[in-house]
Amino acid sequence: MPRLLEALSHSRQVILKAATGAGKSTHFPLTLVKQGCVQGKIVMLEPRRLAARSIAYYLAKCLGESVGETVGYRIRGDVKTSSSTQLEIVTEGVLTRMLQDDPELTGIDLVIFDEFHERSLHADTALAFTLEVQEALRDDLTVVIMSATLERETLEPIMPDAAYIESQGRSYPVDIRYSPLRHNEPLAAAMSRIICHLMANEKGSLLAFLPGVSAIKRVQQSLALSEGFEVCPLYGQLDLHQQQKAIQPAAPGQRKVVLATNIAETSLTIEGIRMVVDSGLEKTSSFDLKTGILKLEQSRIAQSSSVQRTGRAGRLEEGVCVRLYSESQFEQQPLSSTPEILRSDLASLVLELRRWGCSDETSMKWLDHPKKANIEQANELLHALALIGDNGQLTRIGERAYGLGLEPRLASMVLQSLSKGSEFAHAAIALSCLLEEKERVGNDISISLHRWQMGSHSKTHTMNRRANMLARRVQCQFDVQKVQESLLGFVAALAYPDRIAQLRCGSGGAFLLANGHGAMIEDALALAENDYLVALDLLNSGRGNSQIHLAVAVDVSQLKQHASALFRSEEILDWDDAKGRVICAQKTYLGRLEVENIERPIPSSVNVAQALAGYVRRKGLTVLNWQAKDLELLERIRCAGDWLPELDWPDFSDASLHNELDLWLEPFLIGVNSAKALRKLNLQPALEARLGWKRQQKLNELLPTYLVVASGANKKIRYQSGHPPMLSVKLQEMFGEKCSPTIANNTQAVVLELLSPAQRPLQITRDLAAFWQGAYREVQKEMKGRYPKHPWPDDPINHQATNKTKRQLNS
Repeated sequence: MPRLLEALSHSRQVILKAATGAGKSTHFPLTLVKQGCVQGKIVMLEPRRLAARSIAYYLAKCLGESVGETVGYRIRGDVKTSSSTQLEIVTEGVLTRMLQDDPELTGIDLVIFDEFHERSLHADTALAFTLEVQEALRDDLTVVIMSATLERETLEPIMPDAAYIESQGRSYPVDIRYSPLRHNEPLAAAMSRIICHLMANEKGSLLAFLPGVSAIKRVQQSLALSEGFEVCPLYGQLDLHQQQKAIQPAAPGQRKVVLATNIAETSLTIEGIRMVVDSGLEKTSSFDLKTGILKLEQSRIAQSSSVQRTGRAGRLEEGVCVRLYSESQFEQQPLSSTPEILRSDLASLVLELRRWGCSDETSMKWLDHPKKANIEQANELLHALALIGDNGQLTRIGERAYGLGLEPRLASMVLQSLSKGSEFAHAAIALSCLLEEKERVGNDISISLHRWQMGSHSKTHTMNRRANMLARRVQCQFDVQKVQESLLGFVAALAYPDRIAQLRCGSGGAFLLANGHGAMIEDALALAENDYLVALDLLNSGRGNSQIHLAVAVDVSQLKQHASALFRSEEILDWDDAKGRVICAQKTYLGRLEVENIERPIPSSVNVAQALAGYVRRKGLTVLNWQAKDLELLERIRCAGDWLPELDWPDFSDASLHNELDLWLEPFLIGVNSAKALRKLNLQPALEARLGWKRQQKLNELLPTYLVVASGANKKIRYQSGHPPMLSVKLQEMFGEKCSPTIANNTQAVVLELLSPAQRPLQITRDLAAFWQGAYREVQKEMKGRYPKHPWPDDPINHQATNKTKRQLNS
């Protein structure tokens, strides 16, 4: 602490790396307040609401005060501060708003970014803004970055002159044990088994990390009959009372088991915990540019998260951490998680930047610069919502939208609805609040509206306060009883025109979205029988169609009457399979959805190629003759676009190919005069023409189809967009190779699937050097006896690569 206070007195930027439990979130700010080290106010940013509240209450208790006096907090919808507040703990969106409203941060002398390793989008944005303020407006402002796992080198590019302090804190030793899942054992069963064993053989309470709510509920159900301890779930959707119950100490003489998501990784000290069981898994969402939908995936946590989770067991005394994976799996995990700025929808970020006066995001100080494609997609969405103009600056509507404090889609919806009448404005304000405070009572949001109107919604008080605040900002009166259910779908379509969903013929629960993506809703639900829905909450689990979790029915005729700009009409030539001839039709579309089709007289000059392209447009790309070589070429091109975007590859996404059939396919339909002949068309020349000769050469150079391995053999590289390149090769054929091969200008390490002499997988690695030094010894020990005729040298790096047996090598 003395070194830290000394650094604060001499440096305006400080990086504090302190182990879990060192007191950086509590002891440090409390010392600053007690010793009066900072003249103005201190603002400390916490990534999570639960942590912000808990820390504020803990520090206020330490001072013998109530929250809102010396120590207060500010989160969305809940503020406890006063004129005497010296330390204000805020969540990330709040700090960004404070910076936008007052860039000079008047009265604030110190900004602390706690748990910065979580790298949320808001934290990165707030830091970029704060550093600009410090440089341009407030050279007396002090910034402190705190983390348990973030290295100095990570922050050095944007804070090169920062003082660096590292503390080990007062954490206690933790006995780390590895217990990988048994063969085919479900996670919930393994977790329950380990928890029961530890509770029977160890003292204290236990914290278990699970990847999501469904996993928590399965384990909770499995432990329901266990005696001797209380089971408490802990995740973000729980109300404050349930969350507090989980983090408070167990009753005297009692023990508890807390089942948590990664919400408990940082900042929270759960009383009595000395055991941790770590599943090693988490659920992360990433934004899919192709569909405009979040994709939810369960994946292995980074090593930094493993360290954080382990540290929970050593905060109060010596502890135990059981990891439900092997030590080698831990070594293979990435060092840190992918920052949110690289995997999120950036519409809110771009709105913040434009409001900040920044038209070029590359001019800001980012640890990781946002991807150009994501920025472009965000600009397109904001332009479609009329929030930014052709010049890239905020429009008048955009300025008003920012002032609402809503995410861009909802802000645009409220302002568009205002111009259509008070009944539409009521519906838009209500829908905004219902979406901010979702409750899991079904897939139809109108049910939540009814519960709100009856006063039985779990967040009635919060939503009333929020709705009245929004109404004041747009200068209207709000009364939830005046909200018409029939208008919810209409206003939802203004916010999510790309998520208007059309029921697929003869298939209850299967829908096509206006953006062309498929979606499903449970067909037992009444919503599944509607011709049109607006999908309000949907996730792509990576298994085909997205799952609709929340929706509302919409009347397309109502949309035509009040939102005609959403529709377009065109006269098209098409091929009719049943009639076996070209037809002409006047079609009306809502995005990619065909909502009306009226047959017209056929023009005198019929273009069969154009009609067949129309047939493909209607039926989808799957009607074409896709061969394996065509699909492999597509994946290589898509990977090239992901890995080497600076080379400006053409867009080969399914959506682009579908939308631009006239450019790449139609010229190759000359002489094709039926749908049957179309299904036999060789697509490779058309795809290569779209790519262009020069880019073909570049693609073959940078992303080859085959790789010559150390043995001299040609091995095929497997490409899949969104995944690293992969190659299967017998382990012995890689002897003598010191490191993993790379492609794409050395930006991509090829993942090696190392095979046994029987061509069965032994190891998957993208770091061959680490494999030789580590896991190879285990493989060698096991395989030497099973395949004695093949070489298993002690020094594989200096051994001859071969596809032969030892006898063949020596002959």
